[in-house]
Amino acid sequence: MLPPKNTAPPDQQRLLRLFRQLGETERRSLLDFAEFLAGRGPSGRPASASPDAPLEMPAEIPRPDSESVVAAIRRLSQTFHMLDKDELLHEASGLMTEHVMQGKPAAEVIDELELTFRRHYERVKSGSD
Repeated sequence: MLPPKNTAPPDQQRLLRLFRQLGETERRSLLDFAEFLAGRGPSGRPASASPDAPLEMPAEIPRPDSESVVAAIRRLSQTFHMLDKDELLHEASGLMTEHVMQGKPAAEVIDELELTFRRHYERVKSGSD
């Protein structure tokens, strides 16, 4: 008996092929990052954010002593929930790639992520004054 034909769209098939090639740690990172992306609304803002809401102050979420890059992205997304995540996605995914693919230490990547989120917040804040 032949296995059922895969009827998933080509991009889903490609993602599944790539997923199967990854080690367990990389699979968890990819899933965590996908969950981060899925949590954004169509505008890049969290689904609950209103586009014309006044700019809020960042949440006070302390950095844990031991934190993964994906956990840091989640924390920073909650801290700076008012930012358009589409604008941050390119930089955040580049830093994630440096960590996963090039072995850049998590602490260095997290430091850079914090600066990136803060810089985007300050830019948006200065534009809304």
